[in-house]
Amino acid sequence: MNQLYKKLTPYLEQWRMLQTSLTLFEWDLETMAPESSIERTASVMELLQDGLRKAILKPETKRTIEALKDASDLSPAEAAIVRELVREMEKMEAIPSEEYREYANLQASAASIWAEAKKKNDFSSFAPTLEKVVDMTRRFAEKRAKGKKSPYDVLLEDYEKGFTEEKLDSFFEKLEKELPPLVQEAQKAQAGIDDSFLHQKFPVSKQREFNKYLAEYMGLDSKRVAMAESAHPFTTNLHCDDVRITTHYYEDLPASAIFSTIHEGGHALYELGVSEKLTLTPVGMGASCGMHESQSRFYENMLGRRKEFWIPLYGKLQELFPEQLGNISLDRFLAAVNLVKPGPVRIESDELTYSLHILVRYRLEKELFNGDLSVKELPERWDSLYEKYLGIRPKDAAEGVLQDIHWAQGSFGYFPSYALGNAFAAQIGKKMEEELPVGELLSEGKLSEITAWLREKIHRFGAVKPVSELLKDATGEEFCPDYYLDYLKDKVRAISQPV
Repeated sequence: MNQLYKKLTPYLEQWRMLQTSLTLFEWDLETMAPESSIERTASVMELLQDGLRKAILKPETKRTIEALKDASDLSPAEAAIVRELVREMEKMEAIPSEEYREYANLQASAASIWAEAKKKNDFSSFAPTLEKVVDMTRRFAEKRAKGKKSPYDVLLEDYEKGFTEEKLDSFFEKLEKELPPLVQEAQKAQAGIDDSFLHQKFPVSKQREFNKYLAEYMGLDSKRVAMAESAHPFTTNLHCDDVRITTHYYEDLPASAIFSTIHEGGHALYELGVSEKLTLTPVGMGASCGMHESQSRFYENMLGRRKEFWIPLYGKLQELFPEQLGNISLDRFLAAVNLVKPGPVRIESDELTYSLHILVRYRLEKELFNGDLSVKELPERWDSLYEKYLGIRPKDAAEGVLQDIHWAQGSFGYFPSYALGNAFAAQIGKKMEEELPVGELLSEGKLSEITAWLREKIHRFGAVKPVSELLKDATGEEFCPDYYLDYLKDKVRAISQPV
């Protein structure tokens, strides 16, 4: 080991302690924390965030990181850790200490204010908080940009390095052109499909039982994975032996929790597969948000909506819900869960319309950070873009502009990663089909062999490899969004009436 790199050991231990503590508080706030705890807990989280900032900006740590930037004798993992530390150090240096602490406190409390506003369907009660989040996020991005790039580009690259506004404009323009005709074609082909049986009353206790079974079937070992419930489903982890997922149950919408569990399970399998040598380090996580989303979207849609996936599972679902599904064939069930129906809610959307939801958010974020849109104008602009791209208008703010937690957390620039994740997943899936009998493995219940392939190609590397390198090594090609559109076109061609 490089002797200079050894000097980072105290910092990395401190980072591990603070980051793990912060993750636990974030998990607790979203799942079990009592309502009255929010203000005081937010102040503790503010201290932890400030501790992370002070630790990396400590003069000795800074000097060590700077000296290691061009070191040639580091292992790939060490070089990647230094790369991430340089990025984080430069980010922290651009933000004044007091403002950073204020922002950390705001982030911790804003999510709860958002949740209450959504519950009450009252955007006006959340708008002042969101204005503060947007203002501080913009100011910090401007400081970091140093006049060399747009503030929004700075935010985008926090989540997906290399995917600038210019590159994403090209990507989304392609989706904007190609997706609407596919949606119309699918709706025409599916005319007459009845999914009303999925909107009966499905007791939540039985849903919980099935989703626990489903998680175990996917390979989420209960000794390493915790499941809980939250307003907005998510996945987090402390390390590769402590991964946590949540879902949300609706009595008359069982498919929501089912596909949420599969989606979050995909995230969890990624974290479980990170090499033990990397876990609890700054690269002991997914390579990027988009690559993480590629895994969740791959399991949720490219596997989870295939007939073969359900052959070993559907009997269990019928067993738990005999009145609701006992007379419903697997073909009818699959036709229903693959029904293309433009709706207002992103996380309940079908595969073909999903990226149109992301397109709306991308347009709104660009307008917010380029100064063309104010927070108070968001609800009306949101609704008008939904009408433009999906042909519908949300019935209220809870169904519309308040549906996602991301902006409350200051996660501007995150949403494009969802669409990129779809595209990454299609490219990875195409390569997998060349090397594995995917359909056969699914129908035989051998999901673990598919996960093993992903672990070998993607998961074990954590964030050591940049996404461009990881994708090229896994598939043999640079990023190509055509695979995603080809996948959707093939799916539309395969759509047929249920037997």
